[in-house]
Amino acid sequence: QVQLVESGGGLVQAGGSLRLSCAASGGTFRTYIMAWFRRAPGKEREFVSLIDWRAGSTAYADSVKGRFTISRDNAKNMVYLQMNSLKPEDTAVYYCAAGSLIASRSSVDYKYWGQGTQVTVSS
Repeated sequence: QVQLVESGGGLVQAGGSLRLSCAASGGTFRTYIMAWFRRAPGKEREFVSLIDWRAGSTAYADSVKGRFTISRDNAKNMVYLQMNSLKPEDTAVYYCAAGSLIASRSSVDYKYWGQGTQVTVSS
């Protein structure tokens, strides 16, 4: 069983930056794709970014491309999401996910989820 714990959310002004962290443990999480999703108030959960733990390849939603960067630290079993040039529309609960064997942008393909961390961007 894979456990995921997010941290790093908070309140930031538009144009600011935050770095989210996801601590992974248990199971064979290094065989999986790791991803970040988010859910804004009143909206469906949406894909943000993913990283292949083994190959290091990445993908981003068009809405965050060029502003967000996903990375991993193999030694610490951590996945990060560096978020720059934040906008009010980035306000959401951000979730770390694992368990997909393919580079999927669909939440249904991920078996393991963290509890989420709130990001609020003020205008």
